[in-house]
Amino acid sequence: MKCGKSIKVFPVSTAFFFTSELKHMINVHGRLVVLLLLNFLFNSCIKAQKKPINSNVPFEIPLNYIVYQTTESMTIDGNASEPAWQKAAWSEDFGDIEGSVKPKPTYRTRFKALWNEHYLYLFAELEEPHIWAKLTEHDQIVYHDNDFEIFIDPDGDSQLYFEIEVNAYHTIFDLFLDKPYRNGGKPLITWNAEELKTGLDIDGTINDPSDIDKKWSIEMAIPFKSLSFGNSIQIPADGDTWRANFSRVEWDMEIINNEYIKKIDPKTKKPFSEHNWVWSPQGIINMHFPERWGYFLFSTSDVGSESIEFQLPECESIKRTLWSIYYVQSNFYKNEGRYAKNLNELPSDNSFSIDQNAISMESTTHQYLAIIQCKESKEFWCIDQNGLLKKITAYKNQ
Repeated sequence: MKCGKSIKVFPVSTAFFFTSELKHMINVHGRLVVLLLLNFLFNSCIKAQKKPINSNVPFEIPLNYIVYQTTESMTIDGNASEPAWQKAAWSEDFGDIEGSVKPKPTYRTRFKALWNEHYLYLFAELEEPHIWAKLTEHDQIVYHDNDFEIFIDPDGDSQLYFEIEVNAYHTIFDLFLDKPYRNGGKPLITWNAEELKTGLDIDGTINDPSDIDKKWSIEMAIPFKSLSFGNSIQIPADGDTWRANFSRVEWDMEIINNEYIKKIDPKTKKPFSEHNWVWSPQGIINMHFPERWGYFLFSTSDVGSESIEFQLPECESIKRTLWSIYYVQSNFYKNEGRYAKNLNELPSDNSFSIDQNAISMESTTHQYLAIIQCKESKEFWCIDQNGLLKKITAYKNQ
């Protein structure tokens, strides 16, 4: 079989975006610019993201990955042949997006990650006996092909997050979301990952049904400055935790006239729904619930020098309790036309042990705020009816 390889380096580009939470100005390349409101007629291309929130689906326990540093010069070619990559650990094999309730994926998918002061490095390997792709233009909706998808939320507040997708033709679809679709978020497709470097390697042949392929691999160097806001670059510190997840979209195919064609459901006369295989199971068929993503823990230790154990910060458990309240409050409002005034009105959520004495809630008919204080850090965290999770400096329970 032939081995195919391609490399891309994205040029410097600037995207401006406006959200209700970001009413300010950003200094980009030394120039102050007013953020522009961009509206997108994108609903016809969005996967079904606005389904009612099912509070009965418990959180899957998020997976975690320790991202170690490397001082090695990395060549982004899709091969990951550098010694640093050989020392980096593989992630868990991907599973179904809904978790263990569904069968294991047909083909193996896994990734590795590293970082230095400039880049987050990612390498993913996708086993595939029939490698195919059709879409070739940047920012086409590449999940209509088989693809690999990256989701990153640097501050873990489930707002202002990034998505990068790629197919076996090395076609990149990168976008920014101010908030999840369920909360009215709109994808900013004109955002480009500034100076993104990518490399792709195919162990086999693409779009050739006459042979059996082995796998395709994608390698990326994502600049931290492309994942940052304002004047400063958001570079992780030792021990920082980001939320991230990875997804593989896989369509059922058949070969007709020596061409790959999506299998058609005889009942709907449309292609069967795609398979969604992910690193950290979401528990629901929707990647745009960032609070359900896995954890990236950044370490300044050199890769291979030591093994660090992941410890979930106390406030992360607090955040999950707040999300549990958000789910049941959203459904309570849908059924009752108002938000619950206190926790006693809400159905008990067995996914988490909630100490009601530690939770404060302020509520009106159409708004609410749930607040919990972390015992260790003494930080106050809150969530509102829009799913806006944030830290507040002080709170006095009235």
